[in-house]
Amino acid sequence: MSIFHFAFNVTDLEKTRAFYGGVLGCAEGRSTDTWVDFDFFGHQLSCHLGTPFQVEATGLVGEHKVPMPHFGVVLPYSEWRALADKLESLDLDFVLKPQTRFAGQPGEQSTMFFMDPSGNPIEVKGLADMDGAFAT
Repeated sequence: MSIFHFAFNVTDLEKTRAFYGGVLGCAEGRSTDTWVDFDFFGHQLSCHLGTPFQVEATGLVGEHKVPMPHFGVVLPYSEWRALADKLESLDLDFVLKPQTRFAGQPGEQSTMFFMDPSGNPIEVKGLADMDGAFAT
């Protein structure tokens, strides 16, 4: 098994810890005064102090323009639903509220978009059948 590593900039490590650790439930890994690692659903995020990527809503997916660039994770539907319920109960400000798109088509997925405290866009997808992640 391999895991994905993504290093990116954030503006405040304490707000980053509260969001990734507290809100999303990601375990914290190594850290220094300028960066912190998280176990992001089995993948390694390294959040470094700095200027985040410029983001624009230019990605047209279905009927929605989504923020680009963005990163995220694909979860089994039951895990996605549990996370969506948790985030909704916290009144998280969604860019795209939890919903299902491409219903009945190859690649049917549940999705939600939100921003971390530094404005980094995150997409979390949920699939009933994980083999559908690369469906055409």
